[in-house]
Amino acid sequence: MSTSVTREQAKEIADQLDVSLDVGICLACLSFVSLALDGGDEREVAREVRRVTRDLWDEGLAEPALDAARRACVAGVPHAAAALADLRWRGGSGAVARALVLRLAAELSERARAHSERFARVRERYGGARPELN
Repeated sequence: MSTSVTREQAKEIADQLDVSLDVGICLACLSFVSLALDGGDEREVAREVRRVTRDLWDEGLAEPALDAARRACVAGVPHAAAALADLRWRGGSGAVARALVLRLAAELSERARAHSERFARVRERYGGARPELN
């Protein structure tokens, strides 16, 4: 069994890990990555992923990611054992953690985009009226 994970394998396994935005990580921190994704500059995306992944890992991503990787191993997901080893040994500095943060940032970006579109439809429906302040 190989314990090294390629970037492609990390992305593949991160896409399959059962970790959601609702695991309790700092969405404000994750938004730095999602905003970079929205901007489309790959170097900025990579920089932000490197910058925030260790903090997110230490602040609450570690346990859900490790649990999800263990479940993936039991389910026989390809490369899950190597991904679990990467998460255990490299933690927030590893390829799998970074790929997971990138996936979660893309989900956050999509959630924000959907919210913005719903808000625009509501404003259009009600004539663009601004809500009253209480």
